[in-house]
Amino acid sequence: MDLGIAGRSAIVCGGSAGLGRATAMALAADGVKVVIAARSEKRLVEAANDIVAETGGDVRWVVADVTTDEGRDAVLAACPAPDILINNAGGPPPGDFRSWSREDWIKALDANMLSAIFFIKATLDGMIERKFGRVVNITSHMVKQPVAILGLSNGARAGLTGFVGGLSRDVARHNVTINCVLPGQFDTDRLKSNHLRFAAANKVDLETMQANARRGIPAGRFGQPDEFGAMCAFLCSAKAGYITGQNIILDGGQFPGLL
Repeated sequence: MDLGIAGRSAIVCGGSAGLGRATAMALAADGVKVVIAARSEKRLVEAANDIVAETGGDVRWVVADVTTDEGRDAVLAACPAPDILINNAGGPPPGDFRSWSREDWIKALDANMLSAIFFIKATLDGMIERKFGRVVNITSHMVKQPVAILGLSNGARAGLTGFVGGLSRDVARHNVTINCVLPGQFDTDRLKSNHLRFAAANKVDLETMQANARRGIPAGRFGQPDEFGAMCAFLCSAKAGYITGQNIILDGGQFPGLL
């Protein structure tokens, strides 16, 4: 399918690895000019080189901490008028809410709520003026199915979800859409590191922990990052202009509810 976005420009936060990298790969494969941002120069260079090698696309990279004004400014200097914005940041560590300080909460909000809002603020009016814009926020299936140990992530991401839910309806008439994609368990380094932590806490080995996790997924497996990237690319396409304000869960059927 021709997604109708060749020649468009995109910012992909967290584009050096995992789901962000997969999304950048999918966009570049459809002819989008991509700027990937993350904090590790080494991983950014590797990701950019791999994406160019596989797609032949136009890919640039920016070392930036997007939770800061300086980091966001650096990304926007490289891509001042994006047609597509992918907000993405790793979640804060799990724990017991009794141990979380105000500083812990502020860090979570900066990473998983406020940085996305400030990027939207900086880019939305340009999208409205050009009559095309696609914003995809990569959040988590825990927005719909929260667990206590991930409370920092649940709280911050749910706050972002509420904010964009209202905004998306305000800008839809301008052919600007805002959606959230809620990943479940995808086969990434992040998932492995979480499973290692949970395995240690439960005094089991990694293989046992992963097998237990897969048994809780109706699809019987972890998702592949390229599956996730393909969904994000479609939501960014010219074909998806009637989809907005949605929270689309990709979890192999793990969420048991209907809505």
